[in-house]
Amino acid sequence: MKTVRGCVGLMVSVCLISLAAGCAKKVKTEPPIAPQAAEEVAKPVEKPAEQPAAPAEEEAKKGELEKTLTKAEEPGIEGAVLESSALKDVNFEFDRSDLTDKAREILNANAELLKKSPGVKIQIEGHCDERGSNSYNLALGERRAASVRDYLISLGIPADNISTISYGEEKPLDPGHNEEAWAKNRRAHIVILP
Repeated sequence: MKTVRGCVGLMVSVCLISLAAGCAKKVKTEPPIAPQAAEEVAKPVEKPAEQPAAPAEEEAKKGELEKTLTKAEEPGIEGAVLESSALKDVNFEFDRSDLTDKAREILNANAELLKKSPGVKIQIEGHCDERGSNSYNLALGERRAASVRDYLISLGIPADNISTISYGEEKPLDPGHNEEAWAKNRRAHIVILP
């Protein structure tokens, strides 16, 4: 009798352990969700005041531009100088597509180079930082590229030589997740087409 009770007790224990193990909940691991509408909710972060470029740096940039312009005037190398990335990117403020004074200065220099090589065709890529939905950033990138295109056309660059595309947040220049990285990623990049 004692053995039957011991066996029944053992069987009940084994059944309870099996039942408890079978009912255990499996933990699902899901990939983190990308921020969908963070840009609409996020408020702009105050940027620290930009430090003016040192006079030596500005002189060096002007000298570099003058050398590039001189090379572009040489016969037989139309467009070759521009392929060496002489065209500079322009940056934008958070959630904006209008050109700053600094952006206009850069585009004026780019236009001078493009005028020296009238047969060159370019594509303006609009880029955004990672905040905001994909569709919003694609539209914002397109507006940024269009602002640059329109300004270059106003400076005398033929509209037939310019195309635009938006990459939104898909091709960041800086992969960081802070204001410094986001400021670098809010840009229009000019590419020389073959």
